[in-house]
Amino acid sequence: MGLSIEKTEFAAEDFERFAAKVRTDLSALTRLLNRPGFGEGESSIGAEVEFYIVDSDLRVQPINTEIAASVQDPQLTVELNRFNLEYNLSPQPFKGDPFGRTEQELLSAIRRINQHAASMDGELVPIGILPTLRQSDMGASVMTDEPRYHALSKALIEQRGEPFSIHIGGNDVIDLQADDVYMEGANTSFQLHWRVPVHRFADYFNAVQLVTPIVLALASNSPSLFGHHLWDETRIALFKQSIDSRSPNHKTWRHPPRVYYGNGWARSAWELFAASGALYPPIIPLMSDEDPMAVIDGGGVPKLAELRLHQGTTWPWNRAIYDHTEGGHLRIEIRSMPAGPTAVDMCANGLFIIGAALAVLDDIRHLTSILPFHYTEHNFYRAAKYGIGAEIIWPHKDQVQLQDVPLLTVARELLPRAREALQHTAVDEAEISRLLGIIEGRIETNMSGARWQRHITESFLKSLTPDDAFRSMLSLYMANQKTNRPLHEWALSP
Repeated sequence: MGLSIEKTEFAAEDFERFAAKVRTDLSALTRLLNRPGFGEGESSIGAEVEFYIVDSDLRVQPINTEIAASVQDPQLTVELNRFNLEYNLSPQPFKGDPFGRTEQELLSAIRRINQHAASMDGELVPIGILPTLRQSDMGASVMTDEPRYHALSKALIEQRGEPFSIHIGGNDVIDLQADDVYMEGANTSFQLHWRVPVHRFADYFNAVQLVTPIVLALASNSPSLFGHHLWDETRIALFKQSIDSRSPNHKTWRHPPRVYYGNGWARSAWELFAASGALYPPIIPLMSDEDPMAVIDGGGVPKLAELRLHQGTTWPWNRAIYDHTEGGHLRIEIRSMPAGPTAVDMCANGLFIIGAALAVLDDIRHLTSILPFHYTEHNFYRAAKYGIGAEIIWPHKDQVQLQDVPLLTVARELLPRAREALQHTAVDEAEISRLLGIIEGRIETNMSGARWQRHITESFLKSLTPDDAFRSMLSLYMANQKTNRPLHEWALSP
């Protein structure tokens, strides 16, 4: 969805032509995947971090276009709502200290952007959902005035045919309706890209799917919305419901939600792209002039613009990405982790999910044969709801048997295996030790961003109103965040 989109109105034949071009792109992708040497190359990572913008009163500050215009950095982009920005970090080869380099680039970007934002009474906050966000802050008027967002909104609303319903339980319950997709902008995330070998893409993808619930729980940082105490990672439920374009009144077959965990264990890379084309109607049918078959016949690598655009309008929590650059390659986009608390915490989450996936990679076909996919999806939602207190279904390490175990027990078992797997890569031992030490710190202190937020808010509630308690907690969060000291070292007393 980062593509340049100028149109917001489309005719029925536009959608038909676009769908046909997606099918052509899929045929072209089949040829590419069968091309000897396609997608070979060194592993790399990339990342995107989304931010809230707040004012000096710690309320949302809707000035993303003004900040972007002032900063003039092509890696900085506006997001769906006017109080959100996204920074796209430079790709890094997966060797040496890739996350260390990412961390320093992110810290530098935050400092630079904040210098521009300060003159407009603005400041960036990396946090899954802003604790001081109010329902009155939301509405169609807060959406960024960009054609791509108007087109997306119009298409999803037309498909649904009625307002979007948000219902999330937890310690508290929230039940509301939204007449546009602006609730999606309440979520900010840390999205990690990992380039993996094409010939084993399905194995790598399944490994990431298997371990995502573990990392999500440890990374959870979104325990509230509009003053309601909800899931440890409320973003997961909110994102799915805020853009669910399915009509509740449809009496015939309907496509699945566009935000989803998966449709089963992956058998091939191609299948992941083909399923999105088959299951989801196009919503932004922009056409390119490329003839992908002719490009392949000429020995080139096509852009497959329609396929990539269509993929960008479905939101699986782990997504297959095709990229025509560098001779063409595939990546896994890991989308479920929240923004924050600190740059170093986000980098630790990134290294741990890669290490954990590498740790189970050699056994992945055995593991996926004994663990039905719907149990991994169950684990994902358990992790989102209960965070580090979740219990999940996990294969017994010594025999063909499934068991219900505390998520933290699995995390403790995975951590040394992740460390060992990473030691067989080109990543420096110092980077592995530093970042996995942060994960170990969270496990041993039984602490996540969500748990810290809850604990501090409850402490403030003893003497403050709920509104002031959330604001005071956020102030303390931001002071800690600026030190870039890992979350598990933060004090637990206000």
